[in-house]
Amino acid sequence: MPTQPSKDLETFSNPEPERDYEIRMICPEFTCLCPKTGQPDFATLTLTYIPNRLCIELKSLKLYLWSFRNEGHFHEAVTNRILDDLVNACRPRSVTLVADFYVRGGIHAIITVTHQANDRG
Repeated sequence: MPTQPSKDLETFSNPEPERDYEIRMICPEFTCLCPKTGQPDFATLTLTYIPNRLCIELKSLKLYLWSFRNEGHFHEAVTNRILDDLVNACRPRSVTLVADFYVRGGIHAIITVTHQANDRG
């Protein structure tokens, strides 16, 4: 059976929960649709986080990002939504998501969103 897009983000236990270390994932194939024109928007997403108790499972992240392919979203909204979903899934100590959207219509948009946990629980 072929793999399908999914809104589910899976996690696994952090193998070193007492140590602060950085995980960086670069996703150069993110796509969604412009909500005004229906044309595709392409971006490279760079996710950098310090895990707490859980880490994001990579295949589920790929399927999650794929789920936006046929949906209309403004750049700012989709970047914030992805960050919120990641925070809800794994509760990292800190996380930054940079969405570097390709130039279209002469405009290059880069959206950066950050979350900092209040505690290490």
